[in-house]
Amino acid sequence: MTQIGSVYGEALYELALSENLIEEVKGQMLVLDESFRAEPDFLRLLCSPNLSKQERCQILDDSFRGRIHIYLLNFLKILTEKGYIKQFSSCCEMFTQLYNRDHNIVSVTAVTAVALSPAQSQALTQKLTRITGKNILLRNQVNPACLGGVRLDYDGQRLDGTVKNRLDRLGDLLNNTVL
Repeated sequence: MTQIGSVYGEALYELALSENLIEEVKGQMLVLDESFRAEPDFLRLLCSPNLSKQERCQILDDSFRGRIHIYLLNFLKILTEKGYIKQFSSCCEMFTQLYNRDHNIVSVTAVTAVALSPAQSQALTQKLTRITGKNILLRNQVNPACLGGVRLDYDGQRLDGTVKNRLDRLGDLLNNTVL
C-alpha cells in the first residue's frame, strides 16, 4: 500500500464513518476497484495529459453521477485532479483494512495445491475463528507448486504447512548436516 493510498483511503473512511455510510461506500468502492482492474484503459484516460482536469472530472461525472454516492464521486475527482487516480486500489486497500479492524475481521489467504471444497473452507474458517476470536474472511488461492497441505497468510504473518515447505526444510537440514 502506498503512502497516498493510506492517507486518502483513511480520509474517505473517516468521512464515511462520520456520516454512517461505511457499508454503502465500501460496497461501491470495491465494485469500482474491480471495474478499474478489468478496464485499466479507463484509469489511463483519467491520467491523460491530453485532457484538462475539468474534462477528466466531467468524464467521472458522466460515468458515475447518480450511480455512486456523491462522496465517492468527489473522492474520485480529487484523486484525478491531484494526479493520484492510479492509487485508487491502494485507497481501497486502506479503507478495507480500517473496516476490517473496526469490525473484528481478519482476511486470510489459504494457499493450497488444489481448491478447497466448500466444506473444507467452512471447517478452516470455523477453526480460525475459534483460534483468533475474530471473524474470518477466507480466500483460497490455488498454487500446485505447494504440492499439498496449506499455507495461511494473514496480518503480515505466514503459517506454512505445505509439503513443499517441509521438503525444503528437510533439504536444508540435509545440506547443513556434517558427516
